[in-house]
This record gives sequence, structure tokens and C-alpha cells, in this order.
Amino acid sequence: MKNSYIKKTQVSSLRALLIQPFRTALGEHKTLENILFTIELVDGTKGFGEAAIATHITGETLEETFSNLEAIGRMLEGRDASDYLKISGRLHDRFMKNNAAVAAVECALLDALTRQWKIPLWKFFGSRPRRLVSDITIVIADLQETEESVKKFYRQGFRAFKVKIGRDEESDFQRVLAVKKHAPRCKIYLDANQGYSADQTLNFLKRLKRQGIKPALLEQPVPKADWEGLKRVARLTKVPICADESVSSLTDAVRVVKENAVPVINIKLMKFGLIHAREIAILAQANGIKLMIGGMMETSLAMTTAAHMAAGLGGFSYIDLDTPFFIQDARKNPYLNSKGIYELRKVKAGVGITL
Repeated sequence: MKNSYIKKTQVSSLRALLIQPFRTALGEHKTLENILFTIELVDGTKGFGEAAIATHITGETLEETFSNLEAIGRMLEGRDASDYLKISGRLHDRFMKNNAAVAAVECALLDALTRQWKIPLWKFFGSRPRRLVSDITIVIADLQETEESVKKFYRQGFRAFKVKIGRDEESDFQRVLAVKKHAPRCKIYLDANQGYSADQTLNFLKRLKRQGIKPALLEQPVPKADWEGLKRVARLTKVPICADESVSSLTDAVRVVKENAVPVINIKLMKFGLIHAREIAILAQANGIKLMIGGMMETSLAMTTAAHMAAGLGGFSYIDLDTPFFIQDARKNPYLNSKGIYELRKVKAGVGITL
């Protein structure tokens, strides 16, 4: 039997406490509750993948994802992991409403294979690993908590701040001013998580402009189905507009290209899996669309997997791989420093993270 055949799989819970509730316009995470999917090949090589569940964003649930991963595990046992493209196609067809499960499986497959091949995962995507410098998220909170978070992360060395907005326009405005005050000369990204209308968004940006603030990026300002509103905002402002929830499939990415909808797409493994994420990145780059690499509430396993893809492919203008900094008592990631810099040259094989 070939060494790349799958001997067994395992599905287990992945839980952790957060340093603070991770609040967005759509909801919040008070704890991290994800799922770990493990593949073991016949030669004993293991690969790990994480399914990050964000029910308030995607509608996926822990129970459904756990059950689907158990079913996928039974399906995979005895299969050749090197047939990852066939496996990926089948999973996307069968579990199109549970992309987090597909992502976990694809990540585990490619982690196992690249460990077996004795190469780091980034080599699957490119010839050299680009250095990635992540932003840090400022979640929706009261003004005092916002100021404390900004000052802490600024002292830590972060120089790009992604401010969650979309619940209350006046509170959002004051919080952005606080970020500008306590993190001078730093990049400010905004993420409304579908919380505004097109008119609200344009008015909000005008208010910021009067204060001398021009965000370096504005992510998903309007509801995901409001493509006309999204295109209108992108057309009427000089701030780069990034589609996140509006682009949850390869089909959506093609629509962005055809309609010239926005200048930036946010790629998240939990929306697409590794294989489709790579295809979307190539499609976007070929059509002059810039890329952000992001994620849900994920541990260093999924975050570092995403970093491998972005570092290997290159061409990612915005890096948002910061959720390990929100996990209490997280193991130190040897490839991520306290300033949010991912350096993957030290990875010897696979993703390099074992949970």
C-alpha cells in the first residue's frame, strides 16, 4: 500500500478562552469553540486541520460540522491522500453549505502530505515564503476598553489597526478617533461586517475625512446580498472597498471580476478551503484585484495554514491573521512574533503546528 494512503482519521473538540469577547456588528465570540480534524497516513504521518465555526456569520453549527467531519473521515479511510483534488471536488459538491468542514479536511490532507514530503506547506504554493505582517483587530467595545486595547497593541509593536464598526455610528466614530489618537501614523482599516447601508457608509467616510482620517481599507460595509450598494460605495469613494461576506464562493469571486464590483477580496480558508482559496487568489491577481488574507476566530493552526498560502503565493496586500493574540494561554507560535510578523522560513515540514 502506498505511504500516502489514509489509515485513520479523528474528530475532536478544540476549545479555548478569549482575552475579551470578540464583538462585531453580526455578533460575538465569548469563547473559541472549533473542531480539530486529524488524518494519519499508513506510515504514521499525521496532518491537522481546523474547522472554525462562526454561526452568526455563516449559519454553520458545531453539531453539524462535527457530524459531517465524522462522515468525511469514514469516507476517507483507505483513500489516497495524494488524490486531494478529487477529494476536494467531491467535498465541495456534497458539503457546499459547510465550508468550514471542507477547509479542515483539505488543510489536514495537505499538512499530512507536505509533512510526508518533508517540505513546508508554503512550497506547495510558491518558491519562497514572503514575510507577512498582520494587523490587529480592535473589537466593538466601549471607548475606555477601545483605548486600552489600542495602547496595549501599539506598545506591543502593531502598526496597522482593523477597527470593527457597524453597530452604532456615533460610537464607531468616536472609537476610530481614539485609534487615530493613540496609534498615530498607523494604518487604519475598517470592518463593518455588513452593518451599514451604502448611504451610511459614505456619510461615515465623509465625517472621518473632515477629521483628517482616510482609512486604508473598508471591509464589507453593506449587507452581503446588497451588491449594488457595495458597488456604489466602491465607485463613490477613494477608500479601497473589500468584499468579505459577499464573496463566499468561487462563483462570487467570478462575479466580482465580471462586474468590476470592488478592488479587494478577503480570502478566508473557512469560506473556501485551501484549493478554492488558491484558485480565487490566482483569479483575482490576474484581473488586478487586490487580496486580503483573513480568518474567523481561529487558533494558530488555521491561522498559520492561511499564512503559508499567502506567503507562498504572494500578492496579498492586507494581512489579517491576528486571532491567536485573542486566545488566553495560547501556546507560543514559533513562527509568529509579538508584533504580528509571520516568518515561515523556519518551518521544516507541513504547517509546523501540532495541537
